[in-house]
Order: sequence, then C-alpha cells, then structure tokens
Amino acid sequence: MTNPALLQAGLNLIPQAISIYDQGLRLAACNTRFAEMFSLPPHLTTAGARFADTIRHLVEAGEYGPVEDPDSFIRDREETARAFQPHYMERTRANGRVISVEGAPLPEGGWITVYTDITGTRAQERLLRTRSELLSGEVLKRSEELARTNRQLAAANAALTEARRQLQDTEARTRTTTEMMPAHIARVDAEGRYTFSNRRLASVMPGRPQHILGRHISDTLGEQAYGRVRPYLEAAQAGRASTFEFTDEMSSRRIRAAFTPDPLEPGVYILSQDVTEETQARTALQQTRRREMAAQLTSGMAHDFGNLLTIILGMQSKLSRMDLPDDARPLIDATLSAAHRGGSLLGRIADITSQRNWRPAPLRLGPFLRDLAVLATPSLPAQLSLRVDDLTNGPVLADAGLLQDALLNLILNARDATGTTGEIHVAAQEVQGTWLQLTVSDTGPGFSPEALAHGLDPFFTTKGGAGSGLGLAMVYDMTKLAGGAVRLANTETGAQVALRIPLRRAAPLPETGLVLLVEDNPDLRLPVREMLTDMGYQVAEAASVPEALDLADSLPVALILSDILLDGPQTGLALLDARPDLPICLMTSLPPDDPRREEAARRARLLPKPFSATSLAQILGRDHLKA
Repeated sequence: MTNPALLQAGLNLIPQAISIYDQGLRLAACNTRFAEMFSLPPHLTTAGARFADTIRHLVEAGEYGPVEDPDSFIRDREETARAFQPHYMERTRANGRVISVEGAPLPEGGWITVYTDITGTRAQERLLRTRSELLSGEVLKRSEELARTNRQLAAANAALTEARRQLQDTEARTRTTTEMMPAHIARVDAEGRYTFSNRRLASVMPGRPQHILGRHISDTLGEQAYGRVRPYLEAAQAGRASTFEFTDEMSSRRIRAAFTPDPLEPGVYILSQDVTEETQARTALQQTRRREMAAQLTSGMAHDFGNLLTIILGMQSKLSRMDLPDDARPLIDATLSAAHRGGSLLGRIADITSQRNWRPAPLRLGPFLRDLAVLATPSLPAQLSLRVDDLTNGPVLADAGLLQDALLNLILNARDATGTTGEIHVAAQEVQGTWLQLTVSDTGPGFSPEALAHGLDPFFTTKGGAGSGLGLAMVYDMTKLAGGAVRLANTETGAQVALRIPLRRAAPLPETGLVLLVEDNPDLRLPVREMLTDMGYQVAEAASVPEALDLADSLPVALILSDILLDGPQTGLALLDARPDLPICLMTSLPPDDPRREEAARRARLLPKPFSATSLAQILGRDHLKA
C-alpha cells in the first residue's frame, strides 16, 4: 500500500507549487512550496480546506490586485473550477513575480495544478531582447542557466507525473477493493447527497439505482426506507455514530446499516449489508432455545399435573361406582370430562415442547398442495370448497411434514370460522426472491380485533371450552423454527393467515441418465431399481464404496443413490468426499440421533427407510410425476 507520509515527502521535494482538489472543491493534497509561494496559513493547506476559502484569502491578500466585488470574483472562480478543463497560462502577481499555471483534471473528478515561478526566465528574455549586441557572454551564461533550469523542470515534471500516477493507482485500488466488498459503502454530504458510492447499493437493496452520485438519499432509498434511516442519519450529522437494522419493504430484505460522522468535513459515511439470511437463522435459533426452555419448565409441571389428573380420574371412577344421589351423576361426568380434556391438553403441550427440528428437503409445492387438498377435503362440509394454487417457480427446500401439519391446522380453523358454506383458499408464492409465502384465506367473518392482537398467544381461543388455544401457537412455532414469521390479517372476504419462511431453492437433479445405485442388500436393490426405471432412469448397481467409485470413473453416471451403511469399512458418506462433482442422495434406516445420519442430513439429500416410490420421487425432485 502507498505510504501517505512517504508520498507527502516526495511532493515536498518538488520545487514547483502543487495543489490537488477533489470534485467537491476540497483540498486533497498539496506540498510546502504551495504554502510558501502564496503565503497560505496552515488551515488552508490542510486536507479538506475549501477552494472558496483559499481564493478569498488570496483576494484579501491582494494576489489578484484590486477586486471590486470579491464575492462575484470567488463565485466565478468556483464555477470555472467545477467545469474544469486542462489549461496552461502565465500571469504576473501583485508582487511583480511571474508564474505559470498548468492544470489537468483527474479521472474520478477534481484536478491537479502546478505553479512555476518563471520570473528569472522572463528577465532573461527581456535582457536578450534589449542588449543582445552587448551581452553575448551574458547570453551564453544565461542560456546555460536556462538549460539547467529546464533540466530541473523536466525532472520535477517527471516526479509530478509519477506522483500523479501513484495517486491514480491508489484511487483505482481503493475503488476496486470497495466494489468487491459484499456491502454498500457510501458517503453523503451535509445536504444528504451522495458524494461517493462503491456501486453496490442495488445488490444490497434490490430495486435501487446503481449510479447515485449527486442524488439525495431520500430519492435513492424511497419513502419507507428513508423514513427508517432518517433519525440515524440526523444523529450522525450531529456527530453520533450508530449501527441499526431495519426491514426494507421494497425488497423484503433485512438491512444492517452503520452511520459514521465524517471527521474532516460535514458528511456521513454509510456501510449497508444484507443480513436477511443471518436474521432468518437467528430467528430459528432463538425459537429452538425458547422451545428447549419451555420443555424444561413444562416437563416437571406436566408430570405432576398428570399425576394429579390420574388421582382425580381414579377418585371419580370410584365415586361413579358408589350409591350416590341421582343429581351427583352429572357432576361426576363433568369432572371426568374435564380431567380427560386436561390430559389431552397435556398432550398438546408436549407436542409443542417436544424435540422438533426444521428438516428441509426438496419439495414441489404443486403436488404438495394437491395432496393437502385430498387430505383435508373429507373433513369439510359439502358446501365448503377448498382451492389450492401454486405460484412458485420450481422446487424449494422445506419440511413437508411440519408444513403439512401447520396448513392442516389453519384449514380446520378456517372451516370452524366459515361454517357450512363458502371457500377456503390456500396459495403458495415467492416474495421478491427472499420469502416463500403460504396463505390460507377464508370467506368467514374475519378476525376480531382481539384475535388479531393475541391470536398467536398460547391458550388464546375464540372457541370457548371447545378450543385449546394451541393451534395457532403451533403454527407460529413451526414458522419460527424455519426462521420465518406469521401474519394475521382481514381481507375484503374474510380472514387470512400468511406464513413466510426463507425461500431456499432446491438444486435440480438430473431427470434422465444413468443412476448408480449403491446398496449392499440385493433384496432391497431390486425394488429400488424398479422405482428408478419407472421414472425413466437407467440403473447401474454397486455394493460398496470402492465398487461404486470404479463404476463412477468408467461410466457416464448422472446421479448416485447410496445407502449409508455398505459392505466394507467405508460408509456412503465417503462418496461425498470422493466425488463432489456428482449429485449424491443418501438412504438410511439409522435412528435420527445417530451421528452418521445427522452428518448425512447436513451434507446431502437424505431419504429415510422404508420409503415408497412417491418419497423417492420427491427426494429426487421428481414428485411432479404424480401430477
């Protein structure tokens, strides 16, 4: 990297005065000769000094002779500087010294100017013109001095050219580095207009322009996003740095931003990052920890409560066999019913607090929703229809079991709210490439204000004694495990529940070609082979990892389907390391807590045994064959 002190020392060795101003008319660098030539005070030779302040100082010092209207003079100079053009000029200063001024623009805006005192050169020219016939010896001397001066000037120009090249290289490296960062780095001035950007805003916040220099931050971000960041921007302009997160509704992305005041001049540096996936993972982890805590808190209570219910049921059963008055029978029956309901409630609580994990696998929403409709329709009244729509763009990664439980719960809730006639609509769609949204809408009366506020709270119910209040809480739990969110709303036709989970696309597997089936049990190889050939694949078979690798090296294998436990010391996991270039799916009958099964679930598509042709088609992304 360029050493700033070394670069400044090199500039100071150049005998000409040098100044470099940026596109904002602020001093970027100068040498000591610049300060000496124009007798400038230290604050005008410090980086960040305003061009207008320097011109005003020179006007007041008489550098330009009498100036009738200093303000107009300064404005003219600023306008000329903003439209900077390469130039060379010579002028006589108020002190009689003659200087040449040569300026050149810089690639990213701003300019560099070199000032040379040519008083001696002009004196030589006048002397030669007036006394040429008498001063032949003096001419020779002056010519030699001029030659030396020209050599010195050439050396200085070479040094200046090298300094300019180094500055340009440094700026180019800096810009390349910032543009490679997976974040938007920018600066806005005191008015909120961008003076620098690494052109990464559109990748962090999709939908925004790429070229934003000179534009106001409110126009660039939009009303909603600007409204979220404005308090932090104003705080940074007042000197207080901050780091915060907000959701950008235009792109559905979660953004983390850091606002840092500019220490040299009014303005704010901005660092923006897309932390959507990090936030989704954090939400899932937080929900898992909450469930673990809930399980610890409720397990002991549930055990004791279960014992109490057992005692109550036993006592009531004994009472029912006793010779009691007739009016005691309804009381005994009601007590037994309440105790049984308490037992069912304990089971529901255990379902929520039991160990469940979000285990995503490739899933096509079209066949999934059609299967859901087949499963749910028998539970609906004849005049209450169920409609499903898949608006997604291909297979996604999702936990089909948990998703099915949640949607069935919502469909049954919608049935209870809607009555005997109407429609329930289930739709799946992608939201701005970030979320998979599944909505369940009905034509019922909609949510009450109380239900909108507390519908997701455990034990909240609008069904009186017929409801446990855990249905929507379980849906909320499932969605949070996936790193998503649940939204309750009323539409023009009824109630709507929207589940948003992170959109993760499933990489497509080959739908034709040769599948290498690696299974050491010949009785199992036969039915799996038939399943694969029915899907249109050709099949080659192996019983161990070495045999499978030999076939994979000699045959045009498109896909490997392997058991985890095989003949020999190596497991199917070894294929993942040996052939990372091939798509590999693993099968297993190992228990869920076996480390080998857990590793397989992390690294590949996993198909638990036993499985059907439908399950195999789903894991291979071929469940559309059921359509």
